[in-house]
Amino acid sequence: MTDIVTVYATFAEEDEAARIARTLVEERLAACANILGPCRSIYRWKGKVEDAEEVAVLFKTTAGGAEALIARLAALHSYDVPAAVVWPIAAALEAYAGWVAESVAGEVALRRD
Repeated sequence: MTDIVTVYATFAEEDEAARIARTLVEERLAACANILGPCRSIYRWKGKVEDAEEVAVLFKTTAGGAEALIARLAALHSYDVPAAVVWPIAAALEAYAGWVAESVAGEVALRRD
């Protein structure tokens, strides 16, 4: 198992996804964010089954930084209950794992102080 994780989240619109992705990368909570194409989501909300188009995003960060990334994402997100879940990464190219760790190191160091 590596120290890097992917945080999967969905957004109502691509503009919101891009704005939040840029913020999380600028704040060093994520090394990278991949904004995927639209997806169709069918879910239960407030007693009704909904059918909506959403935009999925994959954020790359460290296991130690995932909780802070999710908290910040939730604070910026337009949904009352945003989907934001952590997927552990079993294996990765060592140089890539190092790049992720280095990219978020400034924010992780600040949170520990």
